[in-house]
Amino acid sequence: MAQKQQQFDYDIIVIGSGAGGSIAATLAAKDGKRVAIIEANTFGGESPNWGDVPTKALLHAASLYDEAKKGMRFGIRSSMLGYNYPSLLAWKDLAVKRTGAGGNRHYYEKQGISAYHGIAHFLSPHEISVSRRHLSAAKFLIATGSHWDIPGIIGLDKLKYYTPKTILSLNKPPKSLFIIGGSTRAVELAQLFATFGTKVFIADIHDRILSSEDEEVGTLIAKLLSEQKGVTVLTGTRILSTTKDGIMKRVSYLRGGVEKSIKVDDILLAGERVPTVDIGLENAGVDYSAKGVEASNTLQTTQRHIFAAGDVLGGQSYTHSAMLEGRIAAHNMLRRTPIEPDYTATPRVTFLSPEVASVGLNEEDCLRRDLAIVKSMVPLSIVGRANVSDCSDGFVKLIANKKGQLLGGTIVAPHAGEMIHEIGLAIKYGLTAKELSELPHAFLSWSEAVRAAAAKLG
Repeated sequence: MAQKQQQFDYDIIVIGSGAGGSIAATLAAKDGKRVAIIEANTFGGESPNWGDVPTKALLHAASLYDEAKKGMRFGIRSSMLGYNYPSLLAWKDLAVKRTGAGGNRHYYEKQGISAYHGIAHFLSPHEISVSRRHLSAAKFLIATGSHWDIPGIIGLDKLKYYTPKTILSLNKPPKSLFIIGGSTRAVELAQLFATFGTKVFIADIHDRILSSEDEEVGTLIAKLLSEQKGVTVLTGTRILSTTKDGIMKRVSYLRGGVEKSIKVDDILLAGERVPTVDIGLENAGVDYSAKGVEASNTLQTTQRHIFAAGDVLGGQSYTHSAMLEGRIAAHNMLRRTPIEPDYTATPRVTFLSPEVASVGLNEEDCLRRDLAIVKSMVPLSIVGRANVSDCSDGFVKLIANKKGQLLGGTIVAPHAGEMIHEIGLAIKYGLTAKELSELPHAFLSWSEAVRAAAAKLG
């Protein structure tokens, strides 16, 4: 068996150094395997370089700035407060550098992993080309992730536009910004730039922004963006065309049967993400479509020695899901007994002020599955913390089956991303709302709202 393995350059080649690929390559190297990792763009992938880390670093700074500006109501003199955008960008870059993975090829080489920069292309089931080199392996992991979809809007190809990947490279906030799409990242960037003075328009074809969340979420966040940040939220809107208008851009759109146009400095495309599958998969005999690579519950593709993890599967587009799949794929490539990823109670977080977090099924999920449910919703204002923090915009919503077992939960509140996990734990282990309500919750914590919502159901 050992002699057979020597005919390949590597035991495992991982294509993509993002969250899923990184963890799988690291685990395989620790297991003593000969591992190579290939990255077409920046080592570390999206999360540390232009996704989670830089975006959240800037959102944290924006939240501090926003809170400080409102300090007068607490007796803090903050009317002369300002910011320096190059310094904000320097802070973002420091946060990226401190992850260790951002743009860092040596991060992998120090672990004994061969790192190659270039676009991988399958030549056969066991061979790829990358930067004019041919490499072979006994097994492969496809972890190429996804990229922002560029919609076929008339005139868009003749303009300079940004995506969430490129907009953080601007050396100052634009005076005005038209965001196409109502995704999590779109809404985060809308709040970010509006906080730093940009006049923001955000347009989405759906009847609400954050359309994958419960209806109450999109309604409340649109209201807060509009009232507190001056953001113009255009839901149920179809973009017709974009054109140059002097040094600016003009966006024409259809809303409520009426055609209108807006002149702005910059355009941001932040709608859908599509799996990155253009790597010669047909030469490897791996089935795929525009929706992603086809894989079994054990993350095995139609070729037994080739696995896939992360956004390329076209499923859950979360960094923590990609990490989970990377661990599972590594186990299944290294061990004889395969295991499956358990997505139960995977949290979803939108890092706004206030944050949006949800877990389990939302109300529309339950309707699609024809589940009989009970639900409760309590406003954030009912807990003491809302009083002492002077913040009451938000709620906790819980969904349970007729036996009281929790199926899903949504929180809009400061620190909702931390609060959501107790609901996730309850869902994962089949707890009832009554059992959750009986857990003592610290007085003057935001989590008292979770207990109140559970008690309402119990």
